[in-house]
Amino acid sequence: MTPVKNRAAGAAFRYPNFRLFMAARFLLVAGIEMQSVAVGWQIYEITRRPLDLGLVGLAQFLPGLIFFLVGGHVADRFDRRRVLLGCYTSFALCSLALLAITLRGLHGVAPVYMVLVGMGFIRVFNGPAGQAFAPLLVPSEVFPSAAAWGSSIFNAGTILGPVIGGVLYALRGNPIAVYVTAATALTASVLLMLAIRVEGVQQLSRGRDWKTVMAGFEYVWRNKLILGTTTLDLFAVLLGGAVALLPVFAREILHSGPRGLGLLRASPGVGAALMALVLAYVPLRRRAGVKMLCCVAAFGTATVVFGLSRNLYLSMCALFFVGAADMVSVIVRSTLVQLATPDEMRGRVSAVNMLFIGTSNEFGQFESGVTAQWMGAVPAVIAGGVGTIVVVALWSWLFPALRKVDYLTQESLAIAAQQDLTDTQ
Repeated sequence: MTPVKNRAAGAAFRYPNFRLFMAARFLLVAGIEMQSVAVGWQIYEITRRPLDLGLVGLAQFLPGLIFFLVGGHVADRFDRRRVLLGCYTSFALCSLALLAITLRGLHGVAPVYMVLVGMGFIRVFNGPAGQAFAPLLVPSEVFPSAAAWGSSIFNAGTILGPVIGGVLYALRGNPIAVYVTAATALTASVLLMLAIRVEGVQQLSRGRDWKTVMAGFEYVWRNKLILGTTTLDLFAVLLGGAVALLPVFAREILHSGPRGLGLLRASPGVGAALMALVLAYVPLRRRAGVKMLCCVAAFGTATVVFGLSRNLYLSMCALFFVGAADMVSVIVRSTLVQLATPDEMRGRVSAVNMLFIGTSNEFGQFESGVTAQWMGAVPAVIAGGVGTIVVVALWSWLFPALRKVDYLTQESLAIAAQQDLTDTQ
């Protein structure tokens, strides 16, 4: 295959394994997202406390906090396809467990939290293996485009999943149809993973000691460019995340019901998917670091607008820009981490990255629930958006290498890292 063809926007889809993996990942994300709508509405219907919505995120975050190093080590030590196959199968079983709990009659939220903890444990292994698996499916020169397409497909799942979940819940008046549909989608994702036959050779880690397990964390700590990028996303989304409080806004502020909740949950995914599609065809060519910082600031600004809105469509528009702005940071971070990391360490480095993502997303939901319980949902969201803007200004000063990232290539990243090292000496 010629280099020109490899640089084409859709070159990654010429590889059957990539197509199968993207289809499986889409069904996995869509299934999990549609049942997330049902779980959030179900819990809030029972307790009517924003704090309990925050505990949804905490239940899924704690396993990652405890076992993230083990998940990265497993992704480097064992065949990633088999690891992912086990994870996808386990997610399907969790969806069936939620269905069974609901059919028996749910009068308390403890059984749901137990399933969510199980899903959090599965994600410990699914996240690093999934991130490190993708580079094995396409040539390295195609990977930046593949990363953008992967993000676009991921966000397509975050769009359709909540919409389907919200509509099914509204039509049936209960979450049973949502869980049945989610379990079906997750089972189909398992079948697609079974069809993948990886031709590339995975570079397995041979070490088994504690130093080998910790190598990913040490690598990220030494590489200030990766550290700055990942922690920027961590603190920005941790403070600016409003997703956990969407059931409160849908019921108490916008009065839109479960169907409106589905539309609100889908809106960031719409913005993110369209932005990823744009970047797949028109990648960031110059000043990628500065553009990333500006988009994270825009993420915070859009969060403030959402907090102030009292109109469903304005809120959806604000969340659209939240997703679009966040996608720029996601693509820059994922491309930077994968290109700057040797294959035999990708699982462990991805595990550290997934810990940061989990902290910003799931623990961010808990933080949002606590602050909303304390000061109210609207002030909590507005304060979080303002905090995100402050983080951008602070990180621009603490990590000057972020501003110096030009092209998203190995050569440009090496130059930015070397300049950062020279400046700190």
